[in-house]
Amino acid sequence: MAAFGSGAAFTVVSGMGGGPNLAVSAVSTGVVFALLQGAFYKIGKTFAPQPDDGKYTKTRTLLTKMSLEKYEKNFRKGLLTDDTLFLLTDSALSEVRIPPGPRLLILDQTSKLKARTGTAQASIPSSK
Repeated sequence: MAAFGSGAAFTVVSGMGGGPNLAVSAVSTGVVFALLQGAFYKIGKTFAPQPDDGKYTKTRTLLTKMSLEKYEKNFRKGLLTDDTLFLLTDSALSEVRIPPGPRLLILDQTSKLKARTGTAQASIPSSK
């Protein structure tokens, strides 16, 4: 709404409304400003870094150690958080569209971590 108003005001103040109908020109410029602002907003949102909510820290570390960080977005889309990391199954990973090769590597790594600590809440070694 603000972009529309600024576009309309720009037309009126700058005198760019040329022609007999200033109102039509102001409205059309307002619409263009609003569309441009909406497009810039969407583009900015696409490229802005996602805030870390702490629910995917262990998952991100595990995937990074395995050079599979490109699948983090799949985990997020499927809501496979750190709490579910050691409950993963082949079908759960398949549902979030992780290919068979990386799927097997992830399941192998999580089972090794679970066996090493003897608990379903195994901790992933830090990436340092």
